[in-house]
Amino acid sequence: MKKVFVLLADGFEEMEALGTVDILRRAGIDAVTVSITSDPMVAGAHKVPVRADLTFGEADFTGADALVLPGGMPGAKNLNDSEPVKEALLQQYREGRIVAAICAAPMVLGGLGLLKGRRATCYPGFEQTLIGATPTGEAVEVDGPVITGKGPGLVFNFGLALVAAIKNEAVAEEVAAGLLL
Repeated sequence: MKKVFVLLADGFEEMEALGTVDILRRAGIDAVTVSITSDPMVAGAHKVPVRADLTFGEADFTGADALVLPGGMPGAKNLNDSEPVKEALLQQYREGRIVAAICAAPMVLGGLGLLKGRRATCYPGFEQTLIGATPTGEAVEVDGPVITGKGPGLVFNFGLALVAAIKNEAVAEEVAAGLLL
């Protein structure tokens, strides 16, 4: 079964994290939430508490089909401040596997140099953090193993782009139809 890890930091955007998990699971993808700390309880940007499936120390990212970063503030900053998160992303990228981020979280990928020469999108006002990328302002950008999304209202576009990349377009279309999109 395909496996995706969605990394949660305090202050994450709830719609982006949980919407993505929901869409991936509808597609038959094992979407696992991971607290980036040793505490499984993570508070969203709008104070919605979520119990992650795993803590960072419990997670084994070996062979993961994708690592996903939801945005939100200060969630994206907290992801960006985590050296273990950045190392996991670099390893994933070096192995040619998908790294994905939405809203403010593409800042993490930009800071790691993973967007150089690629098209990328993010929440308006964060374009300067897409270091080396061509910011497009599109809902979603898929450029090689890097997928970026614009923001919470576009979580369906983001999640379905992940499904298409991990499985295929037909599965993404099936999930979209089931969601009445």
